Amino acid sequence: MAKDIKTTAERMAMLPADIPRDAVIVTRNLKREYVMGSEVVRALQGVDITIRRNELVAIMGPSGSGKSTLMNMIGCLDTPSEGEYWLNGHRVSELDDDALARIRNKEIGFVFQTFNLLPRATALANVELPMVYAGASGKERRQKAEHALEQVGLGNRMDHRPNELSGGQRQRVAIARALVNNPSIILADEPTGNLDSATSVEIMALFETLHDQGQTIILVTHEPDIAAHAKRQIVLRDGKVESDGSTLVEVSA
Repeated sequence: MAKDIKTTAERMAMLPADIPRDAVIVTRNLKREYVMGSEVVRALQGVDITIRRNELVAIMGPSGSGKSTLMNMIGCLDTPSEGEYWLNGHRVSELDDDALARIRNKEIGFVFQTFNLLPRATALANVELPMVYAGASGKERRQKAEHALEQVGLGNRMDHRPNELSGGQRQRVAIARALVNNPSIILADEPTGNLDSATSVEIMALFETLHDQGQTIILVTHEPDIAAHAKRQIVLRDGKVESDGSTLVEVSA
């Protein structure tokens, strides 16, 4: 598609006039409906959000609020029933599955609650994986993976396998893997859900450091103390944005 080969500046110039030029995520009237048996589940009911470059945002909400569905939309893992979504200038709401996969690998770094590491691969090999899919050379993969692991404080653990690492170290490997392709956003789904409270604080301090270095980060969480690390909280309820504002609780790292 021609839209896929435009520069970021060209893509951003094509956004609607009311959208900030530094917007990395924009949704307009985003809806998602599922048919379950004889019922229609309206998971998202017209979500409008704009997230600008270098924001640290938490998406919150109770079970069934639509936060997981919104995460899947933002992560290009699902497509809306109605509405529009732009990611770094790409109008992804109208792309096919192949184009979505390319955008997903290039623009988004994922961090999951369960780490999702290959158990028999070293930390270095796990971090190299997104670049394998991107077709990078072996030399480039190694250089970038080493740099990413150094960024998260694991320069001396590159040859260790997941079972040789603590839970916090495994999550740092996952964060390095998310960083390695220099994505537009890091999308973290309950990133501290499998960690104890002390390790959770360490991981959130790492996210804050990455944010200070210019990274755009979106946390999906149901834990208020984790969301309080974000500079902005978007709260969903019944598939709609209930509130969207700055964090009121100060949390020290």
